[in-house]
Amino acid sequence: MKSIKVYGPGCKRCETTAEMVRTRAAALGLEVEVEKVSDPREIAMAGVMSTPGISIDGKLVHAGGLPDEAKLDGWLQG
Repeated sequence: MKSIKVYGPGCKRCETTAEMVRTRAAALGLEVEVEKVSDPREIAMAGVMSTPGISIDGKLVHAGGLPDEAKLDGWLQG
């Protein structure tokens, strides 16, 4: 099971990003645990300079704006 964190203050883009991760993981048949992180200190400590940010298994793979669906699939399968 992949551990995924979505970093952001709780804005609409952050909510959409978390839902995109869940949807794409389900479409790919992957089991994931998605955690939303909204604490500004945790976001900064993760190295996210622009939200939303995504980390998969502890590795930051995206920051700023909605992720591209094809890239998201690649990150989830990687």
